[in-house]
Amino acid sequence: MTTRAGFIALIGEPNAGKSTLLNRMVGAKVSIVTHKVQTTRARIRGVAMEGQAQLVFVDTPGLFKPRRRLDRAMVAAAWGGAADADIIVLMVEAHRGITEGVERILDGLGEIGQGRKVALAINKIDRVESPVLLSLTRDLNERFPFAETFMISAEKGHGVDDLRKWLASELPEGPWLYPEDQIADLPLRMIAAEITREKLTLRLHQELPYQLTVETETWEERKDGSARIDQVIYVMRDGHKGIVLGKRGETIKAISQSARAELEEFLDRRVHLFLQVKVRPNWLEESERYSEMGLDFKDGNA
Repeated sequence: MTTRAGFIALIGEPNAGKSTLLNRMVGAKVSIVTHKVQTTRARIRGVAMEGQAQLVFVDTPGLFKPRRRLDRAMVAAAWGGAADADIIVLMVEAHRGITEGVERILDGLGEIGQGRKVALAINKIDRVESPVLLSLTRDLNERFPFAETFMISAEKGHGVDDLRKWLASELPEGPWLYPEDQIADLPLRMIAAEITREKLTLRLHQELPYQLTVETETWEERKDGSARIDQVIYVMRDGHKGIVLGKRGETIKAISQSARAELEEFLDRRVHLFLQVKVRPNWLEESERYSEMGLDFKDGNA
């Protein structure tokens, strides 16, 4: 029986629904999903099976206008993910249509999209009426020769099966790239750090989340089958440390409990999670922090 395998890059503006679609395709939570933009920092790969095809998804950071080193490294990672893929899927939000950001991505696709199939996935279709959808589809297809267009709701699952089947049929023939039971190639330490960072982002609504990063320092397998995970939350100022800790340590306690619960569900075993908060004023300029996030420090150079 012929097997197929290949890389699929999901690209789009921040909040276009790429992480939600990836998690829906893979059937497990491998990419953090929050209402805040720019939460996906590394090129997380989720692996999905469809018949005899193995779909390896590259969930890229959202494409936006970069201002800082971290932003530039994220945008470089997004285009790098697209350039390495067999198929690119551009996600556009139905209710937002062709924004300035989408225009910029379409310009970039002119070069990156050459020699590979590019599909269009119009997401959040439940937010607009049919005539608006048809007109948006026509406008986008006039601007770029998409191989196929899909109307989807990543959150509710509408149209996702059709997209997955099409992707499976278009991937190159060849052996699978990962063992069948492996859902993500991100080391577990990084997934654990992402889960904690998601909880921080959801809890702290101010600008703070972009000024912090989480690293898993140690991961110890215990005899009773549980895991002890020690993580450090790096913030840029003493004031930020106070915000993360909260009054009498209540904020960090709540974050720790919620991250631990999700880690236990994800790993299917008991987890002992220990969080520390450290102030590192220049973490945004330290190359090791970028490596931990799966980004290239040099890509952040102006």
